[in-house]
Amino acid sequence: MVAAQVRVTQPYVFHFFKTKEDLYLAVLDRAIQRLIEAFGAVKAPPEQLAERMGNAFDELMKTYRDEILLFMQSFATSEADVREYVRKQFEMIHGVVKRFADTGIPNPIQQASLFIACGMMITLLEVLALPQLGDLGGSDCYG
Repeated sequence: MVAAQVRVTQPYVFHFFKTKEDLYLAVLDRAIQRLIEAFGAVKAPPEQLAERMGNAFDELMKTYRDEILLFMQSFATSEADVREYVRKQFEMIHGVVKRFADTGIPNPIQQASLFIACGMMITLLEVLALPQLGDLGGSDCYG
């Protein structure tokens, strides 16, 4: 199906990706890089950092919805090697988000964890097509 979608032969796809898992991990890598670049590019004063990083995440969801959803939910796969790979990638993204510590925001590690939790909630609600479950009483997840 991938070969047909990009209009190449199946052997050509397997020339670059030896297994389906390799192809899957390449797609995940692409999404991860988009997240890291988007979060790393945000420049904002401390009181606006979470909100602006949230806006960057929202923009990724609009532009690369399927990639981002795939990554954000890939921890649920039955493949142990993929789950471990994804766990390490989330740990790396958490490290990028921990830049809150450089801004003087109180409890930066906790704030980074809450930021990622908000992203997980947003992607789950997106998949379920239930955005109303994300109503936090007049505030949003990112500030």
